[in-house]
Amino acid sequence: MKKSSLSSVILGAAFLMATSAVGPGFLTQTTVFTMQLAASFGFVILLSVVLDIFAQLNIWRVLTVSGKRGQDVANETIFGSGYVLAFLVAFGGLVFNIGNVGGTGLGLNVLFDLPVQYGAIISAAAAIGIFLYKEAGKAMDFFVKVLGFVMLALIIYVVFESRPPLAEAAFRTFLPEKIDARAIVTLVGGTVGGYITFAGAHRLIDAGIYGIDSLAEVNRSAITGICLTAIIRFLLFLAALGVVSLGMTIDASNPPASVFQNAAGNLGYRIFGIVMWAAAITSVVGASYTSVSFLKTFNEKIEKNEKAFIVGFILISTFIFLFHGNPVQILVWAGTLNGFILPVGLALILLASRKSNIVGAYRHPLWLQAAGWLVVLIMLGFSILTLLGK
Repeated sequence: MKKSSLSSVILGAAFLMATSAVGPGFLTQTTVFTMQLAASFGFVILLSVVLDIFAQLNIWRVLTVSGKRGQDVANETIFGSGYVLAFLVAFGGLVFNIGNVGGTGLGLNVLFDLPVQYGAIISAAAAIGIFLYKEAGKAMDFFVKVLGFVMLALIIYVVFESRPPLAEAAFRTFLPEKIDARAIVTLVGGTVGGYITFAGAHRLIDAGIYGIDSLAEVNRSAITGICLTAIIRFLLFLAALGVVSLGMTIDASNPPASVFQNAAGNLGYRIFGIVMWAAAITSVVGASYTSVSFLKTFNEKIEKNEKAFIVGFILISTFIFLFHGNPVQILVWAGTLNGFILPVGLALILLASRKSNIVGAYRHPLWLQAAGWLVVLIMLGFSILTLLGK
């Protein structure tokens, strides 16, 4: 692979993961939980970033060293577990994608006053167009990179306009007044759980970037994606905190739109439309691609007709959204669901990291294994607390 093509794929995989993590669900969750926790929500984001680093590095390294996708590695670790993992990820991806499609509709509604349903249909058609393109992988890489940079630039402007209490945010990020288990499970699930941790690694494997010799490129891609995600998360939190700290009214039917509008007036409202649409459409692309990648190795027909199944996945998500209703509810619930998937998937990958028939001569760093098991325990604990309503 040419150096320019290699760099493009590496950056594309990083942006695929980052834009999948920072979707409309995160925009909504950030506003909802900032309203509830104020500056203390910074601690939840910090914890999610730390968990993100350990989860991503473990999964990306083990999968790319083996050259196998998550479901295949799981099946070779514990027979049958790959099918369970594939079902959980695909189902979680579908739930997320319903919310993502709803997010595209919300974005175009703000921008052009289109009914949300019409905006969702138009956006689904745009996403399908990417996968119908002859070189869909390159088109996907370019698409998520461009919209990722657009989101970053616009969010920085809104943060500047909202003037958040930076000192308070920094202090409470490390010493929170209160800790909410559901907020942690929802945010980590929405930014690290389900299909998201596997998205970048599967993209690299599909592009032929795997094996021990590719670890440097894999690390670079993973770290780039993690840093991008962390920056965008904190910027969105600061924008929401600036508005919440002034006691401005937040519209419950579209919380993040209120933040952008209160921060920068009508221009801020239009900017929200662009950010929401960009976040949602890139997440539709990421969720659809990764969810189907979990299914295609189980059946030759799925692998041979991957594009058709991705298109079908987008269509099903769109139809379910059109016959449902409240995208805000779906977006918050989807994050919680995917938070339960993370400890299962990560535990299987960590077990696989010690099997020579999967990773060959590669020796997975002990500190990374320990950190990974810590993530599993933390997320399992918080998930149980969430179930118990604590």
